[in-house]
Amino acid sequence: MDVAGSHSDWQQRLTNSAASELGVPAGLETIRQKLVRGERLTLQDGIRLFENTDLPAVTRLADLVKHSRFADEVYFNSNLHVNQTNVCTLACRFCAFRRSKNSDGAYALTVEEYVARIEPWADNIDEVHSVGGLHPDWDIDYYEALFRATKDAYPNLHIKALTAVEIKHIAEISNLSIKDTLRRLKDAGLDSLPGGGAEILDDDVRDIICRGKESSKEYLAIHATAHEVGLPTNCTMLFGTVESIEHRVQHMIQLREQQDRSGGFQCFIAYPFLPDKTRLPEAQLATGVEILRTIAVSRLMLDNIPHIKAYRMNLGDHIAELALSGGADDIDGTVGHEEIMHEAGSTTALDDDRQHLASLIRDIGGIPVQRNTIYTRFRRFEDDDDRGSRPPLSVLPMA
Repeated sequence: MDVAGSHSDWQQRLTNSAASELGVPAGLETIRQKLVRGERLTLQDGIRLFENTDLPAVTRLADLVKHSRFADEVYFNSNLHVNQTNVCTLACRFCAFRRSKNSDGAYALTVEEYVARIEPWADNIDEVHSVGGLHPDWDIDYYEALFRATKDAYPNLHIKALTAVEIKHIAEISNLSIKDTLRRLKDAGLDSLPGGGAEILDDDVRDIICRGKESSKEYLAIHATAHEVGLPTNCTMLFGTVESIEHRVQHMIQLREQQDRSGGFQCFIAYPFLPDKTRLPEAQLATGVEILRTIAVSRLMLDNIPHIKAYRMNLGDHIAELALSGGADDIDGTVGHEEIMHEAGSTTALDDDRQHLASLIRDIGGIPVQRNTIYTRFRRFEDDDDRGSRPPLSVLPMA
């Protein structure tokens, strides 16, 4: 759902604002004109945006698009990450989280342990976000029991869980089709899918960094099937490993084309590879400038995916704030617990509350708006919301 209104509404606002934009360097004038006319950017346009040396001009164009859709509103939610297991049959080279079944530090939560991890946070969250390894012994029965028990205990909690490769693994180990797997999980309580696992949608790159995971086509097909059965999803891109600029832009174009077909992507998250403790020494590693540019380019290329997230758990507060002024309209959530990014080297604090997120948003002149997971219910956040009962989320007209 595009909370700012129809495509024609925000496109007209964009046309009006982009037409009056001054100071765009010559190298970006063609792109500015395309924005004015409402035309879709090409592969060559995306590469030009990455190569242009005037980063403020690129981020200014991205902010125009963001502002045309959502004005000053910036979104967040109250969520908790519970990773059900770090045991994984794969060994992706960028991953610091996975363990083999019998190695030190390996764990696999029972259904009861999983539900118990939610309990201390249950009164303060709207969403539980769960991804994990490909456990060799867990078929669909485990996940159906997990989701049913969670919904029995917390019926109003949104369950966002399982990446595309986890869906593929569960289907294979259960001798089910992808569609039947998703339908059964949805019936058990699964509400939406995160976008993790896209990495770079180029199989040569995937063969280097995550050999054995789903192919590029499989990632897109699994998300398309989720959209078909009524499960909204996010989509992602991991950058700063071994990919080229062209790989990044082609990745965005493939997501854009899939959105044209199935229409269920609600948010795009670009996150840089974090090198600590992982096994990819040839990684190029993204600078802060490159992170901001990648988020800005994604806003300009992905004209049919409404929300662009500055995932502060990966980026850190400072870069996330800057990204909110360069195309991003979402900063994720309170994230009461998180393991995957922190195993890889993230140092972002895990004890932040809604007021902290609101402060980050206000620092860049934004209006903090608390949302539900699927961007259908909202309320503007006030500082006294955490000092007493919280008003319910409601359908809030966006500027």
